[in-house]
Amino acid sequence: MDDWVNWMVGAGILVVAELFTGTFYLLMMAIGLACGGIAALLGLSGPAQTLIAAATGLVATSILHRSRFGRPAKTQATRDQNVNLDIGGRVTVHAWNNGRARVMYRGALWDVELGNGAIAEAGDFRIVEVQGNRLIVANS
Repeated sequence: MDDWVNWMVGAGILVVAELFTGTFYLLMMAIGLACGGIAALLGLSGPAQTLIAAATGLVATSILHRSRFGRPAKTQATRDQNVNLDIGGRVTVHAWNNGRARVMYRGALWDVELGNGAIAEAGDFRIVEVQGNRLIVANS
């Protein structure tokens, strides 16, 4: 087999591995291997092919690492709607006592506290955070 075929087979294997693992870093390395295959197709020497593949993979990986896809989300689990389905829910508070109240929510009594900037007045509130058995709410 020609060198370019070996490079492309390696790239294909990394693409399949990326599909199973879900990490984009393997995809960036596959791009590097594909560039090595293109260099082989153009007739460059073996060391030049390897250098191009390595440099392309390194650059692609560093670009991915600096992008928003390379960093984990900085939201706290107590405020993440994907972790806690109560975030965004609505509660009705009838009376406040020093910034705290008790409300019925999902068939049980919950402690409710005001979030930052919320005003303590009777009415409907939106849940913005759940800390243990306390709902942190904001005005809706």
